[in-house]
Amino acid sequence: MSDAKRSVKKVVLAYSGGLDTSIILKWLQTEYGAEVVTFTADLGQGEEIEPARAKALAAGVKPENIFIEDVREEFVRDYVFPMFRANTVYEGQYLLGTSIARPLIAKKQIEIARKVGADAVSHGATGKGNDQVRFELGYYALEPDIHVVAPWREWDFKSREALLAFAEAHQIQIAKDKRGEAPFSVDANLLHSSSEGKVLEDPAVEAPEFVHMRTIAPEDAPDQPHIFTIDFEKGDPVAIDGVAMSPATLLTKLNQLGHDNGVGRLDLVENRFVGMKSRGVYETPGGTILLAAHRGIESITLDRGSMHLKDELMPKYASLVYNGFWFAPEREMLQAAIDYSQKEVSGQVRVKLYKGNVSIIGRTSPNSLYDQDLVTFEEGKVAYDHRDAGGFIKLNALRLRVLAKRNRRAE
Repeated sequence: MSDAKRSVKKVVLAYSGGLDTSIILKWLQTEYGAEVVTFTADLGQGEEIEPARAKALAAGVKPENIFIEDVREEFVRDYVFPMFRANTVYEGQYLLGTSIARPLIAKKQIEIARKVGADAVSHGATGKGNDQVRFELGYYALEPDIHVVAPWREWDFKSREALLAFAEAHQIQIAKDKRGEAPFSVDANLLHSSSEGKVLEDPAVEAPEFVHMRTIAPEDAPDQPHIFTIDFEKGDPVAIDGVAMSPATLLTKLNQLGHDNGVGRLDLVENRFVGMKSRGVYETPGGTILLAAHRGIESITLDRGSMHLKDELMPKYASLVYNGFWFAPEREMLQAAIDYSQKEVSGQVRVKLYKGNVSIIGRTSPNSLYDQDLVTFEEGKVAYDHRDAGGFIKLNALRLRVLAKRNRRAE
């Protein structure tokens, strides 16, 4: 055993209770000889998390070293909603459902490490993906001297069969459906589900319907549209159809509405931070509705300059979230500007869902900047004099006229 491994006495593992993290737990015990502390988060992934306690106990983890926490409200309030205030999309389409969950898990692991006196943290992300970067940037941002154990970059297992053999040798329970190669891998939380690998690896082949878990096919959605309202306060949604809800409850309701109407599917080939392209199938039903609704309320409450500046800042914000820089000062700087812009973003939007589409069909706000007297074509309104536009146009055209005259001289 190397000196680096000997130095690790206690390690906090992000633990789902699934096969892979159960193997990692046992590997940490056998390879490092370390005391393992497990952290299991309920992020709204749709699975029971309490069984993780029994599995951790069976693996020899002390009861006081097992941490299970429902973080759904914190996740939506402090991570999802701030990101949606920016109308964040990565590469024009992706709503960053996986990316936004990693900083919260990293933060919780560091908090637990401080509480129990652990000198290391560990995660189950592979060496090919973005999640290893997101986890570890979060760890180091919050605890600069923490030791990070990344099993997928360290161990000698070369195949799924080798992993299963290790599991069997250490009496780790293997479900029947885990013995063969999984048709694809899934990550899920209250914001989205993402699927990749195996049957999805060829980007030329349409994803099979069985991959989708959070939505029905748009073709199978009801033939009648569903219309409802969302209320906003300072950029965040607070009520559906007039019923006030907590952040997680509201997103759960939007997810159900999206599911029922085939909203929120995305098939994307994206550019990973580590340098390769990856094809994924994403389902973000509630987030897809929220993005359209938030832009709807901003359309009548934000000044043009503020709105356009936000749109210019957003791609940078999205890349920071995607690449794992949630705790970086530049993300916090952008967040401060975005949050400042939301002071007057309050009101109500009316939303129509129909066979995969989200339409905003109404917007009202006590802070509205929309002036019907300015835009009406009715005669007799004097709020705007058409003749004023002439001077405005000539001032903006001046530089173009100067350029044209110069170019004409050069001919």
